[in-house]
Amino acid sequence: MTSLVLFHNTYRCTGPMADKAADLVLLHGWGLHSIVWDDIMPGLLEYFRVTVIDLPGMGQSPMPAGDYTLDYLAQHVGEILPPQCHLMGWSLGGLVALRLASERPQQVLSLTMVAATPKFVAAGDWPGVEARLFDRFMQVFDEDVEGTLIRFLALNCKDASTVRDDVRKLKDILYFCGLPAPRALRGGLAVLRDSDLREELAALSLPRLMLFGEFDNIVPPATADMLAAQHEVCVLKDVSHVPFVSQPEQFINALKHGWRTLGIVKESS
Repeated sequence: MTSLVLFHNTYRCTGPMADKAADLVLLHGWGLHSIVWDDIMPGLLEYFRVTVIDLPGMGQSPMPAGDYTLDYLAQHVGEILPPQCHLMGWSLGGLVALRLASERPQQVLSLTMVAATPKFVAAGDWPGVEARLFDRFMQVFDEDVEGTLIRFLALNCKDASTVRDDVRKLKDILYFCGLPAPRALRGGLAVLRDSDLREELAALSLPRLMLFGEFDNIVPPATADMLAAQHEVCVLKDVSHVPFVSQPEQFINALKHGWRTLGIVKESS
């Protein structure tokens, strides 16, 4: 029996490469869906044919059978990846993109992680949030699914200079497709809490770009310092966990600079 296929949509490149453009696949974060990328889509389409994917149980995607783990997410996303592509993942989507890049080195051409880290929870000298943050959200989840979602989205935006607008935008996106499946939300929180992909990230040989927000309350900016020696890293000013929502123009400019530095796009593009 064929498994359920995740919702995905592909947009034609509007730049000089047109139908010859390389593929870029975007993976969103916890509780949201692919519409979250809309503000930066015109900038991406200058260089790439772009495919957006809704993670299982979120947005318009169904919930295939199986335990909701990182391997489960990578399996179902991997089934619809183009034969060769660049990957960009935000937050939870960054973990999925990193796992796919590790498992499919011949298929994934580059990795861009946005407000994402190989390990979200602090450990020893590794910066991160306390595990109890995710535990607390999971504990109150069953009592108030919608309220937990809203509080988490507010944490995404906290301390950004555009916090009020950011929260409003994320709420609009959240309700556009209806609330995600509770099992997807519960499982996604566990993936964020439990994953440690530091060795997988260190082993990658493909081009890697990592973008962080100056005021991120989920991925501390100190993470950028830990990763800067081995990866192309950029910290964006005045933004928190959703830099492409808060400051789309600043985000696209930083993205283009990083991609050109790594040779992912050409200077003339």
